[in-house]
Formats: sequence, C-alpha cells, structure tokens
Amino acid sequence: MEVFLSTLKAIIDNLGATVALPIIIFLFAVALGAPPGRAFRAGITIGIAFIGINLVIGLMWNTLSEVAQAMVRNTGIQRDVVDVGWPSAAAIAFGSPVGLWVIPLTLLVNIVMLALRWTKTLDIDIWNYWHFAFIGSLVVVVTGNLALGLLAAAIAAALALFLADWTAPAVQRFYNLPGISIPHLTTAPGVPMAIVVNGVIDRIPGLRDVQADPEAIRRRLGIAGEPVILGLIIGLILGILGFYNAGDVQTVVVKVLKTAMNLAAVMLLLPRMVQILMEGLIPISEAARDFMQRRAAGREIYIGLDSAILIGHPAAISTALVLVPVAILLSAILPGNRVILFADLAVIPFVVAMFAPLMRGNIFRMIIAGALTLAVGFYIASSMADLFTQAALLAKFEMPPGAVRITSIADGFLWPPFVFVIAVRLAGVVGLLVLAALLAVALFLYMRNPRAWEAAAGAASKD
Repeated sequence: MEVFLSTLKAIIDNLGATVALPIIIFLFAVALGAPPGRAFRAGITIGIAFIGINLVIGLMWNTLSEVAQAMVRNTGIQRDVVDVGWPSAAAIAFGSPVGLWVIPLTLLVNIVMLALRWTKTLDIDIWNYWHFAFIGSLVVVVTGNLALGLLAAAIAAALALFLADWTAPAVQRFYNLPGISIPHLTTAPGVPMAIVVNGVIDRIPGLRDVQADPEAIRRRLGIAGEPVILGLIIGLILGILGFYNAGDVQTVVVKVLKTAMNLAAVMLLLPRMVQILMEGLIPISEAARDFMQRRAAGREIYIGLDSAILIGHPAAISTALVLVPVAILLSAILPGNRVILFADLAVIPFVVAMFAPLMRGNIFRMIIAGALTLAVGFYIASSMADLFTQAALLAKFEMPPGAVRITSIADGFLWPPFVFVIAVRLAGVVGLLVLAALLAVALFLYMRNPRAWEAAAGAASKD
C-alpha cells in the first residue's frame, strides 16, 4: 500500500498542478455527463489559467521579496525565526509521514461527508491538501503517534470543507464565481477575525463611515483610482521605502520604477487570468448543475478550488500591498516577537481575500483586519517556531543557510495548526476528539440556519 501511495504521490508531484488539474477536471466533467470535447477544452483552459495565475503570482512574489529584504536591511531588524515561505511548508508537510496518506485520506473524508450531506463541496484542489498534512505532521512531532497525526489531518480536512460551505455564497456573490467554494486553510480561517473586526468598526462613529472600496476610490481619485494606477502608486511607495538608499540616483530610480511597474502589471494581469479560469469553469459548473438536477433532485454541489482565483480582485491585492510595510513594521515593534518576514509576504493576499465579501471590498477595513490578523500571527508563529522546525527536520527538509528556526505565514501564522497543537498538548487524543465534537456542533448549527451563518460571512453583502 505504501508503495502505491508513494508512486501516486510522486506522479502527482511530477505532473504538477498545471498538468494534473486539467486531467482531473476532464475526468470529473465527463463523469458528470459533459461532452468529452467540451470537457477536454475546459480542462485545458483551466490549466492554462493556472499557469498564468502562477506566473503573475511569481512576479509579485519576487518583487515583494526583494522590497521586503531591502526594508528589513534598512530597519536593521534581527530575529531568530526566519520565514521560509509556503513552498517550504508544503514540502515539509508532504515529506512527513502524514503526507504519504493525506490524499486518499482527504478524498475519503470528502466522499463520506458528501454522501451524508454534511458538505456541498467537492475539493479537487489536491495540492492544497498539504495544509491538512502540515497539521498532522505537527501532531506527530508532539505525540510521536502517526495515527493521531492522520486523525488530525482528517479533522482538518473536514474543517476546510465546513469553512468552504459556510463562505461559498459570499464568495460566489462578491467574486462572481457561481458554483465555487474555497476549502483553503490559508484563506477561510481569516473569516472569524474579519467578522469580529467588521462588527467593532460598525460601532465606531467616523470609522464606520469610511468608504474605501475600489469603486469609491475610483470615483474620488479618477484615473489615479484605477486598479492598475493604484498598483503603480503603491509600487512607487514600496520601492521608495525599500530602495531609497540602494545606491546612486540612477540605481534607485530604476529599482523604484521596476517595482512600480511590476505591481501595476500584477493588478492588471491577475484579474485577466481569473477571467480565463472562469471560461474553463463554466462548462464544469453547468455539467455539475445538470447532473445534480437529474440524479439528486436538484441538490447543490460546489467545486472546491484554490483561493488563488480570488486574489486578483483590486480590494484583495491592494490591501495586501499596503500590508507589506505594515507587516515589516509589526515585526519590528511587537514585544516578544521572534519572527522576521521574507519569503511569504506574497501570501498576504491569500490571507485577506475572504475579508472582501464581508467588508464589501472596503480596503480600509480590510487593512485593519489584516493588520490584526498578522499581529496575532506573529505571536502564533513565535510560539510554534520550535515545533515547525522539528517537523522540518523530521521531513528531512534542508534548512536555509544560517537558519536555526523557521516558519511561514502559511501555515505558521494561522490559528488552525495552533489550535490543533494546543489541544493535543493538553489532552492528547481526547483533545482531537474535543475538536471533532466542536466542529460537529458548528456544522449542526450551520445546517439548522445556513442563511444566518452565510449572511454573517458576507453573503448578504453587495459588491
């Protein structure tokens, strides 16, 4: 069995998302009754869209990493925990003992929950199963027990499906993504924080009246409020903050202008890539709807995808770019923080993307919620850095030169891994069973009154 799973994992790893995802989409669409030719074209289109999205995200990643390193040098910040980025966290997760089993385990959890009508989401975002493996790998480090790690991964998968269902109507309405949900544990866990922050702001005179959604910004600033120009302006500011002392005047000007143009390109190109993705998704959504109407009396089903399809929205990307210097400032001023950020600053749009439906795209509110989420995250990451590093060593991860302790925004900054670790440390298997019971209670309450829950997550918001 282990040989089969190792082979399956190796095939999927070698193919990569841009090859394997079109195959999965094609098979899924044909199984739903879509004509093979249309299903084939849809799969290829979705694969191309993800290639484009990854290229643009790579541009943003490289640009923000360079700016961040320059800002850190300028501030002279020194910390003992290094941000190694989500690719490293994913490698740690899939390299752990749990990583071998996480794909069949998650598929089993998903199929059971669909059969029992406990979820509407079919999670085909196989590469992001690493989030569940990561949680399981931390539990293995704490307990030394693989079975508990697998149980933790299974509960984490169920949590992701619950969060995906809860937030799906808000995502579908605000982002115009019919039939899509986001079972992504970098993105969905931010919704509770956003609900609290939004509720507090609604009670503060003056703050609650600030209108800063992209449309309001365009009305007030004219051409300067267009997303591409906004990206250019933010890029200029970030470039100046990072490179004002990078050398002679020519060097500074070149670096600043390159930063500005790169981020302007991100603001323009990401939404275009998502449009291509939607072109491929429409036939799949239609086939799923028709299948469910024929076979399940019109029962609704969501296709679970990566939150990369959300981050091209001007509200998400603008918020994230503003939060880059905020994150570096927090790293410098928060008492007791041990973390310095580098590689994962480009993950910030994933963290804040689901704030937008609830906050109606209000960038001002999203920045506040994002800053508070990051502030809490610094302390979570500081407390879990030793465990994160132990998991890396167990997975035979090659540590960066000079790094003693490591972390990442995904998932080192987020509450789900932290909660699982605390539960296991306090009560072992009983702690995991308590988490499963709490999730079951939340699912029960949601299923009793889904409209109220979905409205709380932003389903009633208008974009």
